[in-house]
Amino acid sequence: MLSQDLIAGAIAAANYAGLSPRAIYHLVEQGRLPVIRKGKRLYFRKSELEAAFRSEAAPAAEQKPKPNRFSTFDVM
Repeated sequence: MLSQDLIAGAIAAANYAGLSPRAIYHLVEQGRLPVIRKGKRLYFRKSELEAAFRSEAAPAAEQKPKPNRFSTFDVM
């Protein structure tokens, strides 16, 4: 069961997440993406990738759009 949840390598994780491998490496370097390091190899859990991206998308979706600087009263 655990082996079905593991993704081996940043390229495979990038394909799974729909990102570039460099974006995956960048997120790992920042500590924003959970990773298992074994030697030089990186392993990712699908469930943790999904949770990481779900938590990043939620605050953006909850933010209210900024009001337009031109209101209906500014029209000439």
